[in-house]
Amino acid sequence: MKKKRLVTGALVLSTALVLAACGGKEEESNSTEEMDHSNMEHAQMDHSSSGEVPEGLADAENPTYPVGSEAIINADHMGGMNGAKATITGAFDTTVYMVTYTPTTGGEPVENHKWVIHEELEDAGEAPFNSGEEVVLNAEHMDGMDGAAAAIDSAEQTTVYMVSYKDTETGEEVTHHKWVTESELSPVE
Repeated sequence: MKKKRLVTGALVLSTALVLAACGGKEEESNSTEEMDHSNMEHAQMDHSSSGEVPEGLADAENPTYPVGSEAIINADHMGGMNGAKATITGAFDTTVYMVTYTPTTGGEPVENHKWVIHEELEDAGEAPFNSGEEVVLNAEHMDGMDGAAAAIDSAEQTTVYMVSYKDTETGEEVTHHKWVTESELSPVE
């Protein structure tokens, strides 16, 4: 009798663990930026912008993808982005950062947000920040981002692009999306 209870208990526990794991994966698949924003709702993402850029942001002198050209986006910051054909609406030389921050509106921290540029950080100065440094965000890419304290996860000097594209999932036009790095674009074939 004890052996039967032990086997039944183990079976119930195994089933519960499998169901819990399946439930977690479903929750993850509904995330905003798939890998990058596992705890933010997709609706909180401000896909489009006015096209205004921060003061002091320098136009790229010789970008691989000049303004007006087209490229394919190879990034999944959010659903409907990866594989979309984009029109370049801005190309700038700067330092881009992946950051983790807690929204000013409350909620769980947003981990590995791609991308915030140097000119969108409070009191940025000339020198780029390093991984691990604490900063304050002056960007409105997502609800609760502006004014939030953040930690720099990574930093890279590169050409960053503002792009307009059609969301491959919803068909909606996204205008002046900020930001995509040069390594996240490829030529249109």
